[in-house]
Amino acid sequence: MRTSDRGRAFIAAHEGIVLRAYRDVAGVWTIGVGHTARAGGLKPAAGMTITTAQAEALLKADLARFEARVARTGAFRAQGPFDGAVSFDFNTGRIHNASWVAHYRAGLFARAETALMRWVKAGGRTWPGLKRRRTAEAALIFRGRYGPATDNAAGSQTGAWEAGGGEQAGSPEPPDVPSRSREREEVCAYQRQLRRLGLYGGALDGLAGAQTRAAVRTFQRAHPHLNEDGIVGPATRAALTRAVNALKEAGHAGGAALVAAGGAAALADTAPVAGGGWSDPLVVVTCVGFVVLMIAGAALVWRYREELRLLAARL
Repeated sequence: MRTSDRGRAFIAAHEGIVLRAYRDVAGVWTIGVGHTARAGGLKPAAGMTITTAQAEALLKADLARFEARVARTGAFRAQGPFDGAVSFDFNTGRIHNASWVAHYRAGLFARAETALMRWVKAGGRTWPGLKRRRTAEAALIFRGRYGPATDNAAGSQTGAWEAGGGEQAGSPEPPDVPSRSREREEVCAYQRQLRRLGLYGGALDGLAGAQTRAAVRTFQRAHPHLNEDGIVGPATRAALTRAVNALKEAGHAGGAALVAAGGAAALADTAPVAGGGWSDPLVVVTCVGFVVLMIAGAALVWRYREELRLLAARL
């Protein structure tokens, strides 16, 4: 069984279609609909661009292993539920041990839907985008609703693929789910990130007004691999998260240095006077702490080299 045209459009609408290579949150070069070198075939790299047709072809090839994994569960025989399950696995990679799948296989659909809706967290935090995606997947798996973004999808140039130019930020919504509040949650989330980076001083109102869009464009202008369009799609969202993470990690590294210094000072106050040299406990602790901080600092600089360079340029 293979994902249908509408199923691929459904996944593309949630993942976003990005035709210029970008780094995801983990720093992995990505292009198209979440395609990375790990999937095989094309290896995304800085400056690479593709067409919408190529993005669709990449997605179709990438989905093969997820389709096989969903098929092995033996639970999804109708097209809608199968497409929804493939979307879930493409996003989480956990179709093989998700409890909701076992409930679905047993015919306990209400319990399965409740369990599916728990998959809305990443890094210990609930994300509006994951809530929206799980809601749409539940509508597809349990009620057969693909959503308006895929209603006309029947080939490579229809449905979600028609608007695949820079960054696709939209996603399908089932008719009975109010989308306005979810959109405001999303906007409010990146307004907080922009404020943390010192680019936005307006209200956290969840409205993508002129001031918010201007802040987004300022951020995008500083990142050559992003389209300066004021839209927070997958590439810009990933870059924002990486920039905020770099800022947090830099702060943590500074805090660790202070703690190490404080610990060394405390040891100096309490340790008996030694003869100095490498046998002195203070010298040993200080040197070990220095080496650890140097290694951690080097790892931080390498992981967030692009973000730290841009932050330094603004200082």
